[in-house]
Amino acid sequence: MNTAADELRINAIRFLAVDAVQQANSGHPGLPLGAAAAAYALWTRHLRFNPADPHWFNRDRFVLSAGHGSALLYALLHLTGYDLTLDDLRAFRQLGSRTPGHPEYHHTAGVEVTTGPLGQGFGNGVGLAIAEAHLAAAYNREQTIVDHHTYVLAGDGDLMEGVASEAASLAGHFALGKLIVLYDDNKVSLAAATDVTFTESVRERFEAYGWQTIEVAPEQANDVDTIDRAISQAKGDTLRPTLIAIRTTIGYGSPEAGTFKTHGEPLGKNMEATRKALHWDYPPFTIPDEPAAFFKEVGGRGADLQAEWNERYGAWKGDHADLAAQFERARDGKLPAELPWPEFNEENGSIATRDAGGTVMNAIAAALPELVGGSADLDPSTKTYLKGQGDFQPGSYGGRNIHYGVREHAMAAASNGIALHGGLLPFAATFFNFVDYLKPALRLAALNKIREVFVFTHDSVFLGEDGPTHQPIEQLAMIRATPNVIDLRPADALETLEAWKFAVQPEIGPSVIVLSRQKLPFLGARNADVARGAYILREPDGTIDLILIASGSEVSLAVDGAKLLAQRGTKARVVSMPSWKLFDAQDEAYRHTILPPDIRARMSIEAGATIGWSKYVGDRGIAYGLDHFGTSAPAGAIAKEYGFTPEHVADVAAGLLANV
Repeated sequence: MNTAADELRINAIRFLAVDAVQQANSGHPGLPLGAAAAAYALWTRHLRFNPADPHWFNRDRFVLSAGHGSALLYALLHLTGYDLTLDDLRAFRQLGSRTPGHPEYHHTAGVEVTTGPLGQGFGNGVGLAIAEAHLAAAYNREQTIVDHHTYVLAGDGDLMEGVASEAASLAGHFALGKLIVLYDDNKVSLAAATDVTFTESVRERFEAYGWQTIEVAPEQANDVDTIDRAISQAKGDTLRPTLIAIRTTIGYGSPEAGTFKTHGEPLGKNMEATRKALHWDYPPFTIPDEPAAFFKEVGGRGADLQAEWNERYGAWKGDHADLAAQFERARDGKLPAELPWPEFNEENGSIATRDAGGTVMNAIAAALPELVGGSADLDPSTKTYLKGQGDFQPGSYGGRNIHYGVREHAMAAASNGIALHGGLLPFAATFFNFVDYLKPALRLAALNKIREVFVFTHDSVFLGEDGPTHQPIEQLAMIRATPNVIDLRPADALETLEAWKFAVQPEIGPSVIVLSRQKLPFLGARNADVARGAYILREPDGTIDLILIASGSEVSLAVDGAKLLAQRGTKARVVSMPSWKLFDAQDEAYRHTILPPDIRARMSIEAGATIGWSKYVGDRGIAYGLDHFGTSAPAGAIAKEYGFTPEHVADVAAGLLANV
């Protein structure tokens, strides 16, 4: 069993974590007490990291998918020398602290991904492993410069969530041998023992996915050597991801150990009994000298690991200068000096915006090798396949087209992991209505301001015959309501081009490009100022009577409606508004130039929910849209049924003008 020194070090992790929870009177002590030995074995004997440079490219990635156990991660980060102080741990879960209730990327040095919603970290881990495999295939030559593991600590809740099942199936198919999941198999969830709801054989399930599985029995769950051997065995299988099921005891050492009562509440009155049971005779937030020195030495190894890698990288760079320049540019999130953007005009521009998007992606693909991704089994429909760039599959990880299958949630969670790994710009595509299946991952992408592109096609009721099950109504409103998500719904091929030009920019994202199934007319050569969110597309001569505002496929409808109004003597400005977020970010002078405050006759036109449009049409305007579900019919019949015709638009606008 463990040496006395090991026990002292493990307890240093345990009590630093539970002291933080106790101080905050909020948090989850059960996981740190139960999983500390496994984390200790991983962090001190296997994990390659450098606290002095948390972003060292070839570090191993550690993901705490069970993010409620954040105090465990913060304890490890502090002990091994990351920029996280004891005062930060004392401020656990407090306003403005660097130790929030769940780990947040960008917020705390050493946190690789934001976790908390269960299963998301597991999906992110699959994406991190995909990124490592692809970059290794793309850049390793005589010298190996990309070669690291992804470790995930997950609990029962993670494995109950559907996203983990999707992601695990995907990882098994892709044979991601450098993905290792430590399963905190304590048989307890928040409300009860798991046997009230979760009685499947997790090992058999993962073996069916194509994983190697290893079990650490209850009597060995705190034995460092046993866990060490299990991790070594996992690393030895390079053709399968590995699940190590460690039968831990939640709240280990507490009088209520092994019960759900230790999951999500401070130890409180049980704190002293827990200290006594684990022979921890130290005041809160005290780290004895021996563990302090030991963990400092563990963290210090990273400098040597990185120095060795730097030397190898230097030799590789000397032999492959052009490849190194590409690697460093992509790693730093920069674009090439020029990209071969396509051109659209009257001859080639009257196409569906999904087709225009595919044209743009394929035009820049060779010059932007970091662009990788795929769809939820919908490439022929979303038009997002990168031609000639190969498929990411076992044995050909250099391929840039990732086939996610019908797994929208895992696709988005993995894309987040790919982006957070660094060195790649991922995209993920599906029908717009199916954003419902991936929303939790999209929300975390927004929370982290991750640079990635979501391509959502079949953007309205005008996809037609597939009917209301496939016709998005409320999704645009949801995207616009989500902070940090850049909404882009282009009106034609030219606006689609400009949307992509914006979306690939450094430090932009996540971006959502919403595209049509049906053909749309080319709206003319012009300065389609998508980057400013809205611009004047059609301007009448003389004094403006009213303003028609639209996005996407309804912009051409607004133009046709304005032409009919002109025949009736009414002068209408047409504003294309592909992005609310970008328009709102403009200064007041620009916004008033597009939508002058003194012109109160305004009408928005969009084949979706009208919620939110009052901000632009004002209290005297009309938001014309759909606040009900669609129907199965050809697009033309739907347009006539719901009044999305130039004649009806002109009639509604004329009625508005008469009542302003």
